[in-house]
Amino acid sequence: MHAFRSHTCADLNKSNVGETVRLSGWVHRVRDHGGILFIDLRDHYGITQVLCDPDSPVFAEMEKVRSEWCIRIDGNVKARDPELVNDKLPTGEVEVFVRDLEVLGAADELPLMVFGDQEYPEETRLKYRFLDLRREVMQENMKLRSDVVMSMRKRMWDQGFREYQTPIITASSPEGARDFLVPSRLHPGKFYALPQAPQQFKQLMMVAGFDKYFQIAPCFRDEDPRADRSPTDFYQLDMEMSFVTQQDVFDTIQPVLRGVFEEFGGGRKVDQDWEQISYADAALWYGTDKPDLRNPIKMQVVSEHFRGSGFAIFAKLLEQEGTEVRAIPAPGGGGRKFCDRMNKFAQGEGLPGMGYIFWREKTADAVAQELGIPVKEAQAKLKSGEVEGGMEAAGPLAKNIGPERTEAIRQQLGLGLGDAAFFLGGKPKAFEGVAGRARTVIGNELGLTEQDRFAFAWIVDFPIFQKDEETGEVDFDHNPFSMPKGGMDILESDPMSATGYQYDLACNGYELVSGAIRNHKPEIMFKAFEIAGYGEDEVRKRFGGMVNAFQYGAPPHGGCAAGVDRIVMLLADQENIREVMMFPMNQRAEDLMMAAPSEPANEQLRELHLRVIPQE
Repeated sequence: MHAFRSHTCADLNKSNVGETVRLSGWVHRVRDHGGILFIDLRDHYGITQVLCDPDSPVFAEMEKVRSEWCIRIDGNVKARDPELVNDKLPTGEVEVFVRDLEVLGAADELPLMVFGDQEYPEETRLKYRFLDLRREVMQENMKLRSDVVMSMRKRMWDQGFREYQTPIITASSPEGARDFLVPSRLHPGKFYALPQAPQQFKQLMMVAGFDKYFQIAPCFRDEDPRADRSPTDFYQLDMEMSFVTQQDVFDTIQPVLRGVFEEFGGGRKVDQDWEQISYADAALWYGTDKPDLRNPIKMQVVSEHFRGSGFAIFAKLLEQEGTEVRAIPAPGGGGRKFCDRMNKFAQGEGLPGMGYIFWREKTADAVAQELGIPVKEAQAKLKSGEVEGGMEAAGPLAKNIGPERTEAIRQQLGLGLGDAAFFLGGKPKAFEGVAGRARTVIGNELGLTEQDRFAFAWIVDFPIFQKDEETGEVDFDHNPFSMPKGGMDILESDPMSATGYQYDLACNGYELVSGAIRNHKPEIMFKAFEIAGYGEDEVRKRFGGMVNAFQYGAPPHGGCAAGVDRIVMLLADQENIREVMMFPMNQRAEDLMMAAPSEPANEQLRELHLRVIPQE
């Protein structure tokens, strides 16, 4: 028999009854039923119930065993009594009577329990991650991650891609985040960098003629942490293709990701047709470039209804250049309490409040005012049906702008009785983020957001440049390496209106993919950087390898990168990316288990010609 096991803890069933078997695993749970010890023995594959009574030669030793001890047992497989069969376990029809026991690894008192659903602080979970990972939900998350990566690889190979590895130690390259620098021992005073992405290398592969590349690539960025982002490293499905258009990239990656979500989405609906939405429209309709399309709410511009109106705040605001008023429709939100809650939400976002109108059944007061009769008489007419109540607009805004304007707003937004609308005004960039978050809250609170669905949309036509309103300086708004639509012509005639062949894929409010058709022509690249204030010498200094390569017959090429961690987070129905990463850092970018970052030894610093300056 094998030294540690003849079967895993998921293998045994009725067909094994009568066999002598050997199992190894961890003690998941111990139960003492009147002198008979029952132990749920767990390994990576499942759980088997083993039992021991005073007739067993190792009963005294088994009494000492505690949770999470690692043990080996030999025993006989027995059928459970019919009333004791556990249908929830693949091994639930059998149990193993223990004849021999070996303790492979005893466990100290546990800092966190593996069995059960107890909640522990994240700091405790990360410090003892090796225990945290034993929990069933974490085992399932990590298996899911592995299976997703395998599926991605297979799907890419099936589309004619090959996987190539790019360097982990390279040159520093500004890509939108801070680099992790690596000091060079052989070249004192100089530094390598960990790559923020394989961006330049995969483009160089296209110049080298490899046509279709992909990689499950580690990326390193010194970033501030968020729930959906690691502060140090992450993995992405990175790909690049030659001789392709933007639509070719979509048509390639879309079936890969759609297949992964269908395979691992647990039966949730996966959108088949992925809408393409311009960046400008996404900002207008959803307040974000990563919209959650499960929420049907679309914001609209309603400036004309407030221009010159009795609502002085918006009327005066609209006299300023570049301002507008937008409405967030709220179907089913037509009640004072809900409107007050949303007003409080806006105040929590740092705004004085959020204007609103809601439509309700016409009150007796309103009927009395319309007909010029006493309120009691109006009440009687409404009750008898002599007068139809109808609908009226309510709220402070409705009183200020009057019935004609409120009716025009209602019709534009397609709202009716029991609905509401919320309003924000100013320069769009100043309030779009709040408007987008308000849209999310409204959709969730009113039950409008479809939960069991993965809703995808390509966000396209990103602006290339932005101008600082105070200084007038122009800089890149997004990826500086995207090919501008219109090429050199648009850069020379109207650069501030230029958009790029750049795209993101949004799913359920998260950005899953980012990519572009690359700017592979040196003269267009130099012009784009010139507009942003970077001279040719600086471009050659920063991106010399790529610029040089583009002078030797570079093909048109493009690609994208899909965030593996974020995709698995969505599939696992988790809200924190650390739940699907094996050994993540905490919110302060610390590895509590391995005590990183740590202070280097003086000898190490001397070898690297470095000196640490103490913090004041």
